[in-house]
Amino acid sequence: MNSQFPRTMVGGVSLPRLICGSNWMLGYSHTSAAKDRFIRELFDTPHKIADTVEVFAKAGCNAFMSPLNEFIASALDEVEQRTGVEMIWIVTPGNYEGDGMDAWKAAVEKARRLGAKFCFPHQCVTDPRIDRVNRCLAPDLRECLRIVREAGLIPGLSTHMPEAITCSDASGADVETYIQPYNAAGFLCQIETDWLQRVIHGARKPVMTIKPLAAGRLLPPTGLNFVWNTLRDCDMVTIGTMSPYEAEEAIEISLSCLERRNATIELQITRSKLSLGITEPLPRFPEMVSAAGPDPSFTLGEGGD
Repeated sequence: MNSQFPRTMVGGVSLPRLICGSNWMLGYSHTSAAKDRFIRELFDTPHKIADTVEVFAKAGCNAFMSPLNEFIASALDEVEQRTGVEMIWIVTPGNYEGDGMDAWKAAVEKARRLGAKFCFPHQCVTDPRIDRVNRCLAPDLRECLRIVREAGLIPGLSTHMPEAITCSDASGADVETYIQPYNAAGFLCQIETDWLQRVIHGARKPVMTIKPLAAGRLLPPTGLNFVWNTLRDCDMVTIGTMSPYEAEEAIEISLSCLERRNATIELQITRSKLSLGITEPLPRFPEMVSAAGPDPSFTLGEGGD
């Protein structure tokens, strides 16, 4: 495995600080039902998911966060076969409501059987069971964590509530990490980002942050520079991408942030930028520029503002 990407320890397990997310492969765009459908139709086989996850694995980012299902398990198996890299699977089952603890026990057993390493109650299970008055976790949420630990998996909490971190720490709950939205736009963050940063910095365990690009509302350099420059060295960033190319960019931008250098990436280009007078040839459109500057006769067709 190419282990160039910095790592951290969570529950005794070495994890890359950049985790591959799954929303942009499973159809959870936080944009529209139409976008969700497009994503699901695009990633309609485990093989297609493996094409993107493979890029992360080869860069040393061999951790994947997702719901629990056989579809993802098949994709991760394929990545391991292609690369020889063990994938560390972080699952967030939502099985609880309606059938209670029996459904949770079945989900944890399924996670163990399919090869997950970490198993956290999803936000829909966690957040209604945070007791903010007494600064602790509800008894049934603590029981969920006990079942995970008993099954030999590593427990944590998936949450959108900063209080899940503080209440967990205050009550000494058996968690090794927490999943928490964190981005420069404050998207799905329940308090201001400066307050949320303070919560993360005060956490007793490493934090797995999610949605660094605010579900596509932030450009990658903008969103990734914010999170990497405001997290602790033990914390992680989880990012979803829709192609191997986006994966390569996210990894390179992340490394450039951590190494304090400019990212070696190709900028996207449109006709409206011709007047900037860029003189360096661009790989996709080398004929668009010359030593004298942009060629005014060159066009990109009818589109591309």
